[in-house]
Amino acid sequence: MLVPLALAFWNGNDVTPLGYSCLITIFLGISFRLAFPKPNYDLNRREALLLVCLIWFLVCFFGSLPFYFSGYFPSFTDAFFEATSGFTATGATVLNNVEILTLDIQLWRHLAHWLGGMGIVLLGIAILPLIGMGGMSMYRAEFSGAKSEKLRPRVTQTALALWKIYLSLSFLAFCGFYLVGMNIFDSICHAFTVAATGGFSTRTASLGAFQNPGAEYVALLFMVLSGMNFTLHYRLWVELKLKRLFLDTELKMYFLLLIVSSLLVFSVMSVTNQYPGDFGFRRALFQVVSILTTTGLTTDNFSIWLPFPQLILLVLMFSGGCTGSTSGGLKVSRMLLLGKVVSREFKRMVERRGVFPIKIGRQFIAEETLQSLLNLFYLAFLINFVSCLLLAASGVDVFTSISAVAACMFNIGPGLGSVGPTEGYGNLPGLAKWILSFCMLAGRLEFYTAIVIFTPGFWKK
Repeated sequence: MLVPLALAFWNGNDVTPLGYSCLITIFLGISFRLAFPKPNYDLNRREALLLVCLIWFLVCFFGSLPFYFSGYFPSFTDAFFEATSGFTATGATVLNNVEILTLDIQLWRHLAHWLGGMGIVLLGIAILPLIGMGGMSMYRAEFSGAKSEKLRPRVTQTALALWKIYLSLSFLAFCGFYLVGMNIFDSICHAFTVAATGGFSTRTASLGAFQNPGAEYVALLFMVLSGMNFTLHYRLWVELKLKRLFLDTELKMYFLLLIVSSLLVFSVMSVTNQYPGDFGFRRALFQVVSILTTTGLTTDNFSIWLPFPQLILLVLMFSGGCTGSTSGGLKVSRMLLLGKVVSREFKRMVERRGVFPIKIGRQFIAEETLQSLLNLFYLAFLINFVSCLLLAASGVDVFTSISAVAACMFNIGPGLGSVGPTEGYGNLPGLAKWILSFCMLAGRLEFYTAIVIFTPGFWKK
């Protein structure tokens, strides 16, 4: 918070929103530190899960204070929703006019994206020696469903390696935006957004407000890169193993989804003369990449598109980017794996005694992993269904409920219906905003970590 506070001082803006927030955070942080001494033992799995959930909730709580004190958000519910959307890199906003925000509050919104994109706990492991023991347990808890691979012998080194790649992508994105004509502030904010695959912009009309094709292509490039597995970035950038890119099955499926979906959307637009020519292809490609990578930036109001392109975007919301990326969603590798599981069941129906192992690329997948995958899908859709029911019970129409839950749970941002790119979430009831805030946190923690602490077995000795 000190960074946007310094910007407020520099511009002569009101420093009380960030000033009060800093003082409250520092006071309570020091109080917690003194009240709870550092343990001299390694955290067990249960403690790590609880700690990760508490960290994410408290970061969103303290992160909402600048919004609440700024006066631009009518209630603490709205402020907490905005902060949660920022740190989970969702990009859903309650604001109808983003331009009214001062530059320091704008910067705080985008900093929240950037800090949460790679993971709050991962950042802590990388730079805070206070965490010490139990770092690997927390690392796996934050990425419960992903393959949290150790790239280096120590988890601290792994976290640092990932953050170096993240910093490099962010800096290159800033340079790209600046070179195509954006000012320094907008370049920084949008670099934070595309690196974190979040959806906040400094304009109400998102990236489309700039009417800058160059900026759109820069965003496209870095959304695609950020939606890739950061392990592959490490193998390519640090170990110079270009061959790994061509052998990765998930990456091939990721680009296949991107290309096929873009062509389908563009074909419908061309046939109906909605957006003919190069302009239509750029619109189609940008929106498909933005939704697939769960970034949520927009260059067009896709809620007025024809039903078929909208349905494609809705399906892509569930998929998301690659495992180990900053993208949300169920991830491409899991969708691919689920397809293989269904295909195997068809084979088993024909050949009862056949043995059909499942593999991704050259790697065989253990049955335990497949069971965990099916459990994850069941849990995700159960949360989705219950959340839709609760939103509908709070007075939200059915189509908006389905779209809003999917957009928040899979960290997309803008949805369809009354939460489209031009409407936002500000008109939803307060209860709906708290439900969607939980959906954002559950999706960011890949469901298991966020739900397990509510089970009775978790609290038994």
